[in-house]
Amino acid sequence: MKHWYMLTVVGKDRAGIVSHVTAALFDGGCNLGEASMMRLGGNFTIMLMVEHDGSLKSLREMLEPVIQSMDMHMHLDKIEGRLHEHVVPDVRITVFGADRAGIVAKVTGVLSEAGLNILNLESDVGGTEAHPIYIMHIEGRATAGIEVLRSALEIIAGDGIEATLYPIDTMVG
Repeated sequence: MKHWYMLTVVGKDRAGIVSHVTAALFDGGCNLGEASMMRLGGNFTIMLMVEHDGSLKSLREMLEPVIQSMDMHMHLDKIEGRLHEHVVPDVRITVFGADRAGIVAKVTGVLSEAGLNILNLESDVGGTEAHPIYIMHIEGRATAGIEVLRSALEIIAGDGIEATLYPIDTMVG
């Protein structure tokens, strides 16, 4: 019987990480689902849905030699596959502010209270070392409406955080 697992891999960035991990999975008869793979700082991270005939233990044993050979770390969880249940974002929010502790918690807290279901959040630190700027790009579903989110963003604007909301027009059919 096939089971779905969430594979998380993290370690120092280098060439060949994706090819080595996915080759081991292919060789082990696994099927891949949705994935997010990216470089963060000097590290590389993989979050990957994996369909496997065997147990969590057998999947771990299959991957351990590859993960260890690249001096990376791995985590596995059994999950429900639920492919093809995509939630389409209807809003994109860009946020800029002086980098300081709590900026992500403040912004996401205000947006959550206004009904934003965050589907994707990417962030970066720009500016200079002396004057860093925190940048967030957020996509989500405005479950209480876009105007409620606009009002919520006015709250954080008073705290030196600049945020711009862009509705996303989606076509269905």
